Formats: sequence, C-alpha cells, structure tokens
Amino acid sequence: MNKNQYFPSQDPMVKLAQEMRLRNFSVKTIKSYTYYISDCLKKSNKSARSVSGGDVRTYLENLAEVGLSSSTINTAYSALQFYFQTILHRNFFADIPRAHKEKHLPIVLSKEEVKKMIEITKNPKHNCIISLLYGTGVRVSELTHIKMFDIDFDRKMLRVYQGKGKKDRMVILPEKLLPILKIQATLKIPKDFLFTNGRGGRLNEAAIQKIVSHAAGQAGIGKNVSPHTLRHSFATHLLENGTDIRYIQELLGHAKLQTTEIYTHVANNNLAKIKSPLD
Repeated sequence: MNKNQYFPSQDPMVKLAQEMRLRNFSVKTIKSYTYYISDCLKKSNKSARSVSGGDVRTYLENLAEVGLSSSTINTAYSALQFYFQTILHRNFFADIPRAHKEKHLPIVLSKEEVKKMIEITKNPKHNCIISLLYGTGVRVSELTHIKMFDIDFDRKMLRVYQGKGKKDRMVILPEKLLPILKIQATLKIPKDFLFTNGRGGRLNEAAIQKIVSHAAGQAGIGKNVSPHTLRHSFATHLLENGTDIRYIQELLGHAKLQTTEIYTHVANNNLAKIKSPLD
C-alpha cells in the first residue's frame, strides 16, 4: 500500500496551496501567493523558520526598487503575512509598513466614444461583448464565465456567479441586447458559456482585451482602452444620469462604498456647472 496516496505532500509550498484551497482562496490568489513566498525564501536563502522580519523587509524593498507598483508590492506583502504570520505564527509584520497606494483617476470614455466603438464593430459577437461590458459594468473575468442559464430574460437581469470576492450578484441587462441573446439561447443549452472560442471552449480574457482594444483603435480613440475602461464608463455615466451611488456600488459588486466613490471625481455633473475663466 502506498501511503503517499493518503497523506498530503510534505513540500511546504504544496501544503500551503492545499491550505489556501481549504480556505477557498481563488486560483489566482493561490498562484500569486505561492510565487512571492517561494521567491522570498529563495532570495533570503534561509528556511522558512529562519527568515526574519529584516529579511522580509529587504525583500519588499527590493520589489519597490525594481519599480513594481504599490498594488503588486502589497500583494506580495499579503502573501508573506499570510504565510509567516497566519500559518507560521511569526509576529514581525507590525514593524513592516505596507506600500502607499498611488491614487489614479480611472480612464473614462464619453458616451459618444462608447457609441462609436459599438457602431464601428460589425462582428455581431464582438459587438455584443463590447455592449455587454459597457451595458452591465461586469469585469472581464466575470464576462468570460457567463453561462446561458445566468440570463434572466423575463426580469431583464444577469446573474454574475461567484464574481470577485466569490460573491454572486445581479446586474441589469440592457434591453437592446435581448434580441441577440435570445438568438443565442436557441443555439445553446443552458449550461453553455455565452461567449466561446473557435474550439467551443470558453473565450478567454486576452481575446476580449484584443477585441476591445481593436474597436477603440478603429473608432479613433486615443485613450488606453481596456474592458475595465468600459466598466469605469458604465459607473460614471450612471452617476452622471443621477443614479444613487449605493445602487452603483451594488451593480459593480464593490464591498466598500469608498471604492465606488472614485467615480464622483470623474463624473461631470458637478464640474459641468462651472465655467472656465477663459469662457
């Protein structure tokens, strides 16, 4: 009898990944956490129990020196804190600060720019992708996982299953998209993905990035446009139309209202009332 079949691997990183799966961490989080923990151990050239707070601080400082963003550095921080503090019960993080986050306003398209992108995209599938990103405000990762049974035609709602933070939510479904979605419903079975590739598998995020970028280029938009730009535009335009910010928070799936409030800084409903001294 091979007892290895019944006991987990003794490799620390494999055991760590098993622990994170038990805690229901996302695949993306498990991948990034194991990378930074392994990299830190490799750079320090010490065993996990021998690593000190100084070693962790030096590792994070080196990440900053090579020009990584504060968001990336803080992901590494969270990974190391989880491993050393939560798993190994080492208490040296009180003396290690997190990276100060840069504050950037989101890139937002005008309604005219979005309209031009949609009108210039003649491929029905690509047109539906762009329209759905803008019309619902879903994240690109959420869009790729939409299945036919997530579409509620009667209520004109779309279920986002296990979005960021592993939470379900409902979003509004644009009436303009109902005809093409109903056609898809006749061609697919309920458990099929809405958007598939040429091999019948789920369309990936990179393909959608290319579709959006190409449409923006064709529309002559000089901004750096990504699927997330359409999400930003969805939220900003709702705010400009007078939608209560708490409803927008719910539609976007933000855990904190503070996250949604960034759109108050780019919406023009207040700034439009102010005239430049040049005018």
